[in-house]
Amino acid sequence: MAKDYYEESLRLHELYSGKLAVVSKVNLDDTDDLSTAYTPGVAQPCREIVKNPDSAYRYTFKGNAIAVVSDGSATLGLGNTGGLASLPVMEGKCVLFKRFANVDAFPIVLATQDADEIVETVARISPTFGGINLEDISAPRCFEIESRLRDELGIPVFHDDQHGTAIVVSAAVINAFKLLGKPLGEVKAVVNGAGAAGNAITKMLAKAGVKDIIVCDSKGIIHSGRMAELSKDKIELLELTNKENKKGRLKTAIKGRDLFIGVSAPKVVTKEMVGTMVPDPVVFALSNPEPEIRPKLAKEGGAKIVATGRSDFPNQINNVLAFPGVFRGALDAEAKDITDGMKIAAAYALAGLIQDDELTAEKIIPRVFDEGVVQAVAGAVAKAWKENA
Repeated sequence: MAKDYYEESLRLHELYSGKLAVVSKVNLDDTDDLSTAYTPGVAQPCREIVKNPDSAYRYTFKGNAIAVVSDGSATLGLGNTGGLASLPVMEGKCVLFKRFANVDAFPIVLATQDADEIVETVARISPTFGGINLEDISAPRCFEIESRLRDELGIPVFHDDQHGTAIVVSAAVINAFKLLGKPLGEVKAVVNGAGAAGNAITKMLAKAGVKDIIVCDSKGIIHSGRMAELSKDKIELLELTNKENKKGRLKTAIKGRDLFIGVSAPKVVTKEMVGTMVPDPVVFALSNPEPEIRPKLAKEGGAKIVATGRSDFPNQINNVLAFPGVFRGALDAEAKDITDGMKIAAAYALAGLIQDDELTAEKIIPRVFDEGVVQAVAGAVAKAWKENA
């Protein structure tokens, strides 16, 4: 009988009163320990930081500390739960940071969904941290919030729902078409979903060399005839996509495409729709928990390679393949930002972990617990920063 993970999770969270705790790195066994770790000795590192703020990376945990910040407006698969109800997810994210990259991450959930208040709040707490991971903040506010914080803070700011997803998807795309022997510049793609993930995926694929992309939202293909109703972020997408100005719904958009990427809604693609793509197409159905199309149906429609967001099917597109290594590399390099070049480097490093003789339709991306994932991504990210800083 299959486990009921909802009930198991509820018991686990109740048993431990959440998933996180603070553990001291130093002993406090006598007055000498106390005098060294706290008063009077602690005054000296404070004085050093006054003289040189960057020495905080040497004398405090700042250089290994990340804030995982959310307003709960787009909580994992649940929608707008508000900040407090998103706390279990943010705790979980922090556990992943620690487990995979030994990064000390702290959940910060907010009692506001106002963009100005979020930016102000994060800016005020930012001296504590070496980086900010924005999480589960709905589009289009997430674009503005990330952009403003990147401009203001001078430490890495990374919205994982955008860029973590885009890095892993791009790595999988690189390997899928390597296996099929088709250059990325010749790939015709359709992205269904123009929110945080769809926006970042589209931009990253374009930077990786995919020239022909169509993006669909809930109203169909994004085209110039819809300009009056499009938000700023969708107008930016239009500048990169749909060069032939096609119109219609997803059923029209998917025809003749090599690649479908869904970050949208369950069961919006049929096997008949897959059958209208090119022979042996690539289908990434990433809606969770129910994909846009089940792998079995996609393959019945002719798909050669299928990926989902689920661990019970091959080729799981999981952000944990990206964000721990991205922050590990950024922290190690004492980076002030996470650039497009660092993200592209992360994608190619991730793709490169699958050797040519290992690459199959069932294995185009590493698994979460594969050895070397964080190290490869972190090394590539740190190198990209240092080469271009």
